Amino acid sequence: MNILVCVKRVPDTAENEIEINSAGNDIERDDLVYSVNEWDNYAVEEAIQLRDKLGGSVTVATVGDEDSEEVLRREMAMGADNGILLTDDAFNGSDGKGIARILKGLVAKENFDLILTGAQADEGSAQVGGMLAAMLDYPYASLVNAIEVIDDSKLKVGREIEGGNQEMNEIELPCVLSIQTGINEPRYVGIRGIRKVASVEIPEYSASDLGLSEGDVGESAAKVKRVDYFVSEMGEGAEILEGDTEEVAAKLAEMLKAKGGIK
Repeated sequence: MNILVCVKRVPDTAENEIEINSAGNDIERDDLVYSVNEWDNYAVEEAIQLRDKLGGSVTVATVGDEDSEEVLRREMAMGADNGILLTDDAFNGSDGKGIARILKGLVAKENFDLILTGAQADEGSAQVGGMLAAMLDYPYASLVNAIEVIDDSKLKVGREIEGGNQEMNEIELPCVLSIQTGINEPRYVGIRGIRKVASVEIPEYSASDLGLSEGDVGESAAKVKRVDYFVSEMGEGAEILEGDTEEVAAKLAEMLKAKGGIK
């Protein structure tokens, strides 16, 4: 089974103090530490496990600049077979639909049986997987937390739905699945693995390589634009609990006990 996993380089919230920039239209990105999107990491692990059972290959691809190579190499060190960097100045400012168009161009060039994305990325829109499936006219399932191979042409997938319930569906290949965290436990990436892929050549595809024009992608083609970024004001009666996780949990428990929420 040849699997494509779409990944994204995002600010690492565990390593950064996120602040809004002076213009109020983005976060302050100077000196940020970046890593692979958490949901995408689970998707890569799931792809590797499927490949190990069924054979085939795992390709990771990302839309970005040369700095995005680092997340491709990390996922290759994790066990992915190939990496592809989709990079072009024409891609700058693309909205979710534009990113899906870029990925569709890649799928048209290659032969993939299964396409995985994370359930969402740093902006929380959770839209690229569904848009890509619609453009390809492939079956699609979101919030997937279980995958079982039925045969060469069909999968059984579990989906997390409202109320903590589980939904099971059969889906035909090729298809697009958006993977939820918790579907597996992503493996540790060691220094040896990182060194092994450090010098591997990663192919780059531009807009023209993917059959795209400037009018298809980028800021000029974007139908959704970010106009404001702000921190919500604290509502009346709200309180921010300070401290590490254990301290915050202890304070929250005390407050709930005091208000009769728990005994």
